[in-house]
Amino acid sequence: MGPGTEAGVGAEVGAGIGIDELLEQVRAGYVRVGPQEASAAAADGALLVDIRYAELRERDGLIPGALVVERNELEWRLDPRGSHRAPQAVSHDLRIVVICNEGYASSLAVVSLRQLGLHRATDLIGGFQAWRAAGLPVVEL
Repeated sequence: MGPGTEAGVGAEVGAGIGIDELLEQVRAGYVRVGPQEASAAAADGALLVDIRYAELRERDGLIPGALVVERNELEWRLDPRGSHRAPQAVSHDLRIVVICNEGYASSLAVVSLRQLGLHRATDLIGGFQAWRAAGLPVVEL
């Protein structure tokens, strides 16, 4: 560091990239789906996975048939080789559509699932809010 420069003040060392850039990078690695595509995928056997936290689910409701998995448990519940896997996590070939509230956290979750070998994982553009705005089914709690 130069004279008068304190660690962390005015220094850009190790600053990394911003979240918008990170999202752009990770989303470039797979094809995301819209609400109608997600609904059609579910009808064709895809697993919809709702990672929203409880307060949002209680406020806005649930997508019928979606597996609810809190974000902090996602990898453990969906890894087909994991000891804590959900019964639905039967194969690395399983088509998974991750759904958060607005389609941001789900993109980061998809990267993690793909690192586990779940190569068909994707997420819903616009999240639960886009699903509801498209007039697709929602169950109120």
